[in-house]
Amino acid sequence: MRKLQNFLIPFAMMGILVLTTSYSDDSDSYYKYWNYVPVFMTRADLEKSVSYQPSGRDMENPGKIYYRHPYIYINEKYKGVHVINNSDPATPVNEGFIVAPGCLDMAIKGNIMYLDNAVDLVAFDLEAKEVTERIREVFPEPVSPDNEVFYATNNRAEYILVAWKNKDN
Repeated sequence: MRKLQNFLIPFAMMGILVLTTSYSDDSDSYYKYWNYVPVFMTRADLEKSVSYQPSGRDMENPGKIYYRHPYIYINEKYKGVHVINNSDPATPVNEGFIVAPGCLDMAIKGNIMYLDNAVDLVAFDLEAKEVTERIREVFPEPVSPDNEVFYATNNRAEYILVAWKNKDN
């Protein structure tokens, strides 16, 4: 047993040494093996970012879908929510887009859409087309599509992770 300990202890120490010295805070090497890199927005810009655009836009990366007659709401991952008028199912009309950086989910009660604006919960009035309430720091920062854990070294009071961008695009 003593021989096994004498054999394993040096290898364990080398492993610990390699693991603790191989990390570099240099951003190029930190993201070198990731397919996605984080996208940040200032806290001030995030709080002004939710708005309604009356003309629809093309869907590039759709996520969750929510139906409330006669509308279909389709999340555009990390960007916001498409507003589709489905009064005539044969010819749905892309009426608008709710801009909400960091948005991955939504729910509706009455005329209020509740959506995530990165780490904040936002109440958006669908009739008035404006934010009625914001609750800060409700959600964790989004995990990358690679499932890599990003440990923010930034000041969350000033910068918020709102999206993950593919390095190749």
